[in-house]
Amino acid sequence: MKKNYYLMSDGILKRRENTVYFVNKDGKKPIPINKIYSIYAYGSLTFSSQAIHLLAKEGIPVHFFNYYGYYDGSFYPREKLLSGDLIINQAQHYLDHEKRIFIAKKFVEGAAKNMEKVLKYYHLENKISSILPDLDGCNLITEVMNVEGRIRADYYRKMNEILPENFNFDKRVKRPPENMINALISFGNSMVYSTVLSEIYNTQLNPTISYLHEPSERRFSLALDLSEIFKPILVDRLIFYLVNKRMLNEDDFEKDLNYCLLNDRGRKIFIKEYDERLKKTIKHRELNRKVSYKRLIRLEAYKLIKHLLGSKEYKPFVMWW
Repeated sequence: MKKNYYLMSDGILKRRENTVYFVNKDGKKPIPINKIYSIYAYGSLTFSSQAIHLLAKEGIPVHFFNYYGYYDGSFYPREKLLSGDLIINQAQHYLDHEKRIFIAKKFVEGAAKNMEKVLKYYHLENKISSILPDLDGCNLITEVMNVEGRIRADYYRKMNEILPENFNFDKRVKRPPENMINALISFGNSMVYSTVLSEIYNTQLNPTISYLHEPSERRFSLALDLSEIFKPILVDRLIFYLVNKRMLNEDDFEKDLNYCLLNDRGRKIFIKEYDERLKKTIKHRELNRKVSYKRLIRLEAYKLIKHLLGSKEYKPFVMWW
């Protein structure tokens, strides 16, 4: 079975036949190419040209994160699952304002309902269900984003009722995060973005054509769109678990006057638990079989494809448990 590999220190990726080797100060670790789903690099990673050729041939993306844990970019192999028909339809749904705003609203709807599910799990009342209907009156993407922002602000205010007092925070601050919870959210969101990007790569979707977030150069904005749905499930619930179980504490953060970031130990704990969460399975109501959380992301991409091709209207994934 293929799996994600997380490289946490500086090193070199070399190739010998159908195996790549991660070489660092601790020695040489062999990684059979048929075992790799994607690679997450958190240190300074150098490639040999042979290793790059093999990763490209096998369609294995590599996601790079800088010293602070921020997503820097990806080695995105040449797409093998091309579909001219789908790309044309994907672009048409962006260019047609009504079609684009329909999909954008659905992404916000899915994210909002999953946030609401998270708060209901902790028996917390919220205003999400009263704000969500405002999407109906939105005629511009900026208006949709405004509604999403109001929903998320209410959601973040409620998070303090779940968190221990020393982990409380006032507002969402991204670059740089100014406290421990902002640091965890930023780190986790980068993880989800790169996970979603890997799943998109294994479909015929073009990752640069998006609907909620504006497409632009040097970013895979469709991954940002789909990530919104899964952040409450994969990041926020994991943060509550790690903090309330005291698996993370103040010693796992690096602090300065202007920022707060996870240190090496904190990142290792978060990544280990995040990867375990991706493997976790649930009984899918429609498929009537168990699927992993990671598979749910791929299924969401397939649902979007069906909508773009006109075979079935897109409905965002919402937790039912």
